[in-house]
Amino acid sequence: MYVLGINAVFHDSAACIIKDGQLLAAAEEERFTHFKHGKRPVPFSTWELPFHAIDYCLRVAGIHINDVDHVAYSFDPYLLIGEKYRGKSTIEIPFEPIGQQVNQDWLNVWDPLFLSSILNARDQLNDGYPHHLQKNFIGANIRPEQWHYVEHHISHAASAFNCSPYKNAAVMTVDGRGEVATTTYSIGNGQQLDRIGQVNMPHSLGLLYEQVTTYLGFLHSSDEYKVMALASYGKPDFVKDFREMIQVAANGQYTITDQRLIERFGAQRLRHEEFTSHHFNIAHSMQLVLEETMLELTDWLHKETKSENLCMAGGVALNCVANARIRDKGPFQNIWVQPASGDDGTALGAALWVDAQQRKSNEREFVMNHAYWGPEYSDAEIEKFMKWCKVPYRKLENVAEETADILAQNKIIGWYQGRMEFGPRALGGRSILASPISPEMQARLNEVKDREDFRPVAPVVLEEEAGNWFKNAEYSPFMLFVYDVQEDKADQIPAVRHTDGTARIQTINRQQNEKYYDLLKAFHRKTGVPVLVNTSFNTLGKPIVCTPRDAIECFWTSPFDALIIGSFVIEK
Repeated sequence: MYVLGINAVFHDSAACIIKDGQLLAAAEEERFTHFKHGKRPVPFSTWELPFHAIDYCLRVAGIHINDVDHVAYSFDPYLLIGEKYRGKSTIEIPFEPIGQQVNQDWLNVWDPLFLSSILNARDQLNDGYPHHLQKNFIGANIRPEQWHYVEHHISHAASAFNCSPYKNAAVMTVDGRGEVATTTYSIGNGQQLDRIGQVNMPHSLGLLYEQVTTYLGFLHSSDEYKVMALASYGKPDFVKDFREMIQVAANGQYTITDQRLIERFGAQRLRHEEFTSHHFNIAHSMQLVLEETMLELTDWLHKETKSENLCMAGGVALNCVANARIRDKGPFQNIWVQPASGDDGTALGAALWVDAQQRKSNEREFVMNHAYWGPEYSDAEIEKFMKWCKVPYRKLENVAEETADILAQNKIIGWYQGRMEFGPRALGGRSILASPISPEMQARLNEVKDREDFRPVAPVVLEEEAGNWFKNAEYSPFMLFVYDVQEDKADQIPAVRHTDGTARIQTINRQQNEKYYDLLKAFHRKTGVPVLVNTSFNTLGKPIVCTPRDAIECFWTSPFDALIIGSFVIEK
């Protein structure tokens, strides 16, 4: 049985394909269209389906769209429509929603337009595909009984629990918003989820963090991770303000009130304006209070569930500093976070949920041990393209050894190998790599990628060496937690040590990614350091590269030194 999962509502449009409980492929639409996050989260973009990601998934499965048994769409519009409009064929959409008074039936004046596109998503899938993708879509006939709307937060929760190594766990999802919920708590057992609580709109930790992101001059629903990075440079001068905004109550509830950011903190920072200590302190205070709040919520969840295991998803679960706080100070013994915790991961969660329901299976059949679920290209395909565009290249006799030699010379490389990662992190499939030994490397990489100076770069470390270089580090393959750098190793890897002494690490073993692991081993032999800098293979404002063309274009328009693509190297 094939189940196609789709996320298309807000941002990070994505698709995946499940066959009999096993994931075959998953990818974000942005990687094919080169529009970061797939689209902006505005009400009139809801109709845009991730056709390129869907087409990729169908090609991996070797099927036409009509061979799909079920389609899981990670949003349930009927939770917003209500009984008054259920079954009706028409809905009123104002010509000029801006300035209109919100109808009491809706949370937002844009909701009628927003919902009408979602309700027509099945028809859009059947006949809205781009002309160049018609091979796998022509004659599409997905019937109503094959179409399943899955609640947004169930999709988040299933993406965490139903991919985790645990048969039983507490599950917490925290994001900007779903249909109504912004935070949910569940108990996972087998492949089933029983919800025990939720927080509803307008109270949202994710939306508050988005507002602070906008206030600090960044793009909301996109740049929240920059606020997390900025926070490490600040002081908790405004903690009192954010504690007033976020009031945690009993039973896992909280309220968000009285933001008044401009009134509290002064004029909003505009893009390209200089950062000041004032901005650092706002980011630091927001981050600190978020961590405190998340810790209180997990304390309550642990008391309710008595579980040793916690699974997390939702955009806020990508906050690796908060995740580490929960790991170190929280009550749970084990934590598993979905690497695609943003809305892209809801495509996977919705598909797994529908698969389990349709097959009436409560046995765990899939564990997500790696994130390599995207497209890959063979050496033959890569070489054919390089010959066609007359790129100078040579074939490597030993990819790991020769690449390690280049890195040991303090050069920066693009690393393009195997299947592309699913989720926002580059994890050795589409990465830019460098030596962590030089203190200047962080600044060099930010210049290469045209990024802000304060942005940190992250390390990848051999799994068996992780504890020797990072305190209490063991298995952490998805770059979702920070760890303190061991004091006696700090001077050897200054490029990846953040200003607060931590690093957001990825561990790697040979079963996860053989080429990547062998490269780390070779670099370790040559330098005595089992660590490399790993950052995403893209430049500012662009998605991570997907195809050989993307990789070569990025390489030739950026000032890094070499591109290792398959078994070949291109050098400047």
